[in-house]
Amino acid sequence: MKYYIIAGEASGDLHGSNLIKALKKKDAEADIRCWGGDLMQAAGGTLAKHYKELAFMGFLEVIMNLGTIFANIKYCKNDISNFDPDVIIFIDYSGFNLRIAEWAKQQHYRTNYYISPQIWASRESRIHKIKKNIDAMYVILPFEKAFYEEKHGYPVHFVGHPLIDAVENRKVIDEQTFRKENNLIGGKPIIALLPGSRKQEVKKMLDTMLSVTKDFPDYHFIIAGAPSLDNDFYAPFLTNPNVGFVANKTYDLLSVAHTALVTSGTATLETALFKVPQVVCYKANWVSYQIAKRIITLEYISLVNLIMEQEIVKELIQDDLTTKNLKHELAKILKGQAREEQLRAYDQLEMKLGGKGASAKAADLIVENV
Repeated sequence: MKYYIIAGEASGDLHGSNLIKALKKKDAEADIRCWGGDLMQAAGGTLAKHYKELAFMGFLEVIMNLGTIFANIKYCKNDISNFDPDVIIFIDYSGFNLRIAEWAKQQHYRTNYYISPQIWASRESRIHKIKKNIDAMYVILPFEKAFYEEKHGYPVHFVGHPLIDAVENRKVIDEQTFRKENNLIGGKPIIALLPGSRKQEVKKMLDTMLSVTKDFPDYHFIIAGAPSLDNDFYAPFLTNPNVGFVANKTYDLLSVAHTALVTSGTATLETALFKVPQVVCYKANWVSYQIAKRIITLEYISLVNLIMEQEIVKELIQDDLTTKNLKHELAKILKGQAREEQLRAYDQLEMKLGGKGASAKAADLIVENV
């Protein structure tokens, strides 16, 4: 069969790549065309558009790039029509994907959604578009099934979280090898800095994250470079000899990290699955933040706290993300009771996520229901 998959971010590329592998195991004749990245291409998908061309963060940035966005929508519709797939699979990236889904349904394509739009966080009214335009939804967070089925009467499939498989199936590297490969001399414990994957957020996050390095000279701070950004972009942040950098090695870094400072998003959950205590950071431009604050109804912004329904990891948001606050919260989790409490909560978190095999479960359902 022919599958058309649309992912618009680095995390979608990861999950899309594992889905492609699972689809090819289930359907030996699978012909897969996709929007995604290097991982989806390496897994066997034919790349129609790279997510590096799509990454706009925040309301203001989207408005400033509307021309590009509309051009991508037009291109996508034409590309789908030319490929004529048996099923279209959307992965997160809701602003773009729900627009394509509405058109696709009108063209009588079968529409599947893997990794739900976060309508439980904001703009819940999008449920009407989902009900109308999505034939099958595969959710990865335990509370999403109740949200869709009990609150909105829309049946979904809970397949578990694909990050469990991504973390477990990674190529394991020991700390000595990691340090040698990345020229980390001295053996200081590592504090991982995960500032995000888009230029706008990385710039906002790193200045504050790096402002605490002078207060912790006994630790080595390592920036995780995102695959969506060139290494040269990070050069201005690497003037401190106690600050290092690794490109496209986030999982390797987390596997050896003592603690982490993490921009809110999928990375907070990845960090938890690696059992690394963390402080969650988030700061947007003022306009985007003011808009988001008025439409997002959640008590927490990190997936760790949302899933556990309590504050497991400290969240420093917008004006609370200061050097003083970050220094205080980081010191608390370097050792002692706060650190141990996070680690114990991580074990409970993993149990709630539904176990292994999310990609395989989703692929089975997609193939069987086409």
